[in-house]
Amino acid sequence: MQLLFSLLGTEILTALGMLYLMLGMASLGVGVKLRTRPHSQLRDQVNAWWWIFPVVTVSLLLHPFGATLLAMLIGLLALRELAPFAGRGFVVPAAVVFGTALFLPAPVAMAALPPAIALTGMIFFRSRSHAALTWLLWLVLCYSCRFLPLYDSLPLDAHARLSWLFYLYVLTALNDVAQFISGTIFGRHRIAPGISPNKTWQGLLGGVAVSIALSLALGRYLHLAGAAQLTVGALLLSTVCALLLSLGGFCGDLMFSAAKRALGVKDFSQLIPGHGGILDRVDSLVVTAPLLYFLITHLLEK
Repeated sequence: MQLLFSLLGTEILTALGMLYLMLGMASLGVGVKLRTRPHSQLRDQVNAWWWIFPVVTVSLLLHPFGATLLAMLIGLLALRELAPFAGRGFVVPAAVVFGTALFLPAPVAMAALPPAIALTGMIFFRSRSHAALTWLLWLVLCYSCRFLPLYDSLPLDAHARLSWLFYLYVLTALNDVAQFISGTIFGRHRIAPGISPNKTWQGLLGGVAVSIALSLALGRYLHLAGAAQLTVGALLLSTVCALLLSLGGFCGDLMFSAAKRALGVKDFSQLIPGHGGILDRVDSLVVTAPLLYFLITHLLEK
């Protein structure tokens, strides 16, 4: 236990404990409510978090190398899911592109990937081919995964860098959960029925509300805005970050839903019961990881 405190710090370890406690309560509640339905999708979704949470926890424990290892795991699983849509000759060059993007100096990777994404996007919108769409998704994933190790290069102390990474993971995941629950309970008005019929304005607003509350709590608890946690500036920072990440996560989800519709599939795979594939799970992170990084670096420049 002392080792865990030294690796993560008291605040992050305590917050992790609270998340595992919430997950345990959710599992117990779902188990009682659905005791006569052993194969419920909701049960599968909740139980799957018992696999997802430990993976993220291990990546935090292995900081500063854990973010790179997590990005490599995401890339490996995503490569397996996208390969069937791209045809022959995709896996090897795609793996080379991912490895190059992940380990190239950040300025080089950040300069090379956006033009490649734009060019591939133009090719797809002209050809509408599955191969072009697969490469577009892959390049976007490469670009986003490159940001995970970059959080350790922020000009902050080691604990602050780890805290921001923890904030990213928690806010992205719980925003997804809040949007799903709010949409299921209160959803009435669809946002994009032709792309994702389950996305509603009520679900989006529920996710934003929960994200703001969570951001204010985490921001103060983890001292993300510095020592003065109750100033107008600190509260505004937490609110703006939550709002943008919530909207960004929603856009990432919608973007990958549109891609699945174009590819003619419901989920990218059945890797995670109740959730789909790894790309179904990280679609929000694809947007929130670079978005939060740009927000932090912009604020540090001021």
